[in-house]
Amino acid sequence: MDKIEKLNTQLYEKMKAEQDKYRDWLLSLPPAEILNHTYEYTMREDILMCMEEAELSPKQAKALLKSPCPLADCYEVFNKREDGHMDNIRDSVESMANRIIREDFRKTQRESR
Repeated sequence: MDKIEKLNTQLYEKMKAEQDKYRDWLLSLPPAEILNHTYEYTMREDILMCMEEAELSPKQAKALLKSPCPLADCYEVFNKREDGHMDNIRDSVESMANRIIREDFRKTQRESR
């Protein structure tokens, strides 16, 4: 295992342990409170999944390894970003509606022949 791979693996393992601890904490909460944290949990899982194959430079990996909670730090940066998440959801809903409209139109045309 080369130096870059070793640092990235170290970082992944640290973040995984952090997520395991977060999960254990969540499971100690009442169900209604757990629901309040589902978005954060899911996004942290996505960050962790991304880190499984991340190839950060040694400098980047070392910088994140300095943090006591690199996963929480990365989640905070992610969460503050303006992104098109709601736009993507809206587009998906509209695309699905349009698909059904097209299918209904085609079906009506076939039946009218």
